[in-house]
Amino acid sequence: MPEDNPLEQRPSVGENLAEPDPQAKPEAQSAGSHESPRQQAEAPPPEQQDTMPNATTGPSGEPVRIVQNSERKRMNRRELLKLVPVVAVSAFAIPKFRQPLLDEGLRFSDWASGALFGRGRLAQTFSNSAVVPFERFPYNFYDVADPGVDLEHWTLKVEGLVQRPGQYRLDQIQALPKVVQNTRHVCVEGWDVIGNFGGARASDFLRFIGADTSARYLEVECWDGYYESIDMATMLHPQTLFCYEMYGKPLDRGHGAPLRLQMPTKLGYKQAKYLETVRVTNVLQGGMRGYWEDQGYSWYGGL
Repeated sequence: MPEDNPLEQRPSVGENLAEPDPQAKPEAQSAGSHESPRQQAEAPPPEQQDTMPNATTGPSGEPVRIVQNSERKRMNRRELLKLVPVVAVSAFAIPKFRQPLLDEGLRFSDWASGALFGRGRLAQTFSNSAVVPFERFPYNFYDVADPGVDLEHWTLKVEGLVQRPGQYRLDQIQALPKVVQNTRHVCVEGWDVIGNFGGARASDFLRFIGADTSARYLEVECWDGYYESIDMATMLHPQTLFCYEMYGKPLDRGHGAPLRLQMPTKLGYKQAKYLETVRVTNVLQGGMRGYWEDQGYSWYGGL
């Protein structure tokens, strides 16, 4: 017969067990146990398991909290969000990513501006005492201050989604109800000035020519080669003017004679001067979104 396994011997009834020697080394873990010695040592006593479900002790007896899986997921998301600005800044440092990121940012800005624009929300108007003297209103142009428009024979060409296309004289535009307003002109270069402007509401002119006001855009071409496109909601805004006067006098050549756009809800580069052609459309011409916009400026250009 094989020898009895001493680990399997059991004391008989009434047999006294010797007290364990405090200096003796612990016996090896039985082969049938599923817990490691470390797990056995770290398990809190039964009386503490209900009161300290998320805590145990470290090597020096300090409390250590056990992080649950759900908490770990929240922490991971939080740490990831903290890294987003770092990743974005790093992406801008890589040339091939820089321009696409800028383009997407401008597209989002234009979309958000259009979505938030309210046709009934008016730009601030000012008293006559707040208007700067005419000689202090800057002349600003992209190429030449005077493209040599023949003011005597000038007409505005109207095209696109309109019932009455053709050439329109200045006196036909001046026959529409006149609006005079003191509003702020804001230049993207960083300056602004309060001026006095007079003209016909763009909405009145668009109805006069039978424009499809459900169309998306108005394209503008100018005598000096400048070009622009404006969303229809802005063109129908009550403060958007086909402007032919400043300070109670006809526009001079430096300010866009004989006709310019005046839109206090837009930056200055959207307010085209020396108007030659306007076109109502749902599709912008390729490479003709706007002179500055085609060079990277915001298309919407709103304030």
